[in-house]
Amino acid sequence: MRIGFSLGSLLTIREVLDCAEVLSRHSADSIWIPETWGMESGAMLASISQIAKKPKIGSSIINTYSRTPALIAMSAVTLDALSNGRLLLGLGASSKAIVEDWHGLEYAHNIGRMREYVEVIRMILCGKKVTYDGKFFHLRNFALLVKPVRTKIPIFLAAINKKMVDLAWDLGDGVIFYLRPLEEMKATISQMQSRREIDVACQLITCVSEDLEQALVRAKKTIAFYVSVGKTYREFLAGHGFEREVSAIFEEYRRSGLEETFEFVPDSMVESLALYGTPNDAVRKIEKFARAGITIPILQFNPVGNVLESFRLLASTMEEVM
Repeated sequence: MRIGFSLGSLLTIREVLDCAEVLSRHSADSIWIPETWGMESGAMLASISQIAKKPKIGSSIINTYSRTPALIAMSAVTLDALSNGRLLLGLGASSKAIVEDWHGLEYAHNIGRMREYVEVIRMILCGKKVTYDGKFFHLRNFALLVKPVRTKIPIFLAAINKKMVDLAWDLGDGVIFYLRPLEEMKATISQMQSRREIDVACQLITCVSEDLEQALVRAKKTIAFYVSVGKTYREFLAGHGFEREVSAIFEEYRRSGLEETFEFVPDSMVESLALYGTPNDAVRKIEKFARAGITIPILQFNPVGNVLESFRLLASTMEEVM
């Protein structure tokens, strides 16, 4: 099984590098770095590419508002060269809060912008001079000064709602899912793969510990956080089987803040959305996500206890199925 590991939001820069060093001794398919309001993903991907020499490296995700398509193409070519052709370029539209409140840009026309964004990047990667006159992006006589290691770098599109899912299958080499109920995801993947087969990556909230209860609570806290602060995830989950649960979590968040919201996450919700439990549980449960049609489960590492010890346990556990 091709298994990826997502390292980021809960970790320091040093911890990410230490975890990458652990993975250099295992058979991971890929290492993915998120980018929200912490680490800049390009610098981190460059660093881990020099530590873990075999796994592919992936951005999960770079938003398509804070950088131009030309700059992303330059970054992709640079990272692909540094990693000897191991880059997976994950792109996403991000959210209104991040784009408008933090970057001061207008958040609109996600589908049209994404389509043009990918078109421009692919044209640039071919190494020829590019002139492009779209609705959202305009380039004149742009050409790379360096020769790409590969003229085709796999592009994965993060997708939640149907229009972006459709675009991922129309345009992408892969899709990246997150926080999708298991049965909904299984049905969506089956339907979309019948149109055209692409790689299906899904970031799974992952909490592995010898103490089952600690792993469960850690998973619940992460789910509660995203439901509380993520409007898009909240609406999607409410519309796909978890309306009552989402409402209870969000009401508690508005009433008291994040501290106790995890207590409103039922075990059934965790079973559908996360990979958690003891090492034996994790090995057994990852198979159900693979059976749903996920070709690259990306394990979003949520440490339980000491970070490095927790990650060593996760990596050694997954070695059995990698």
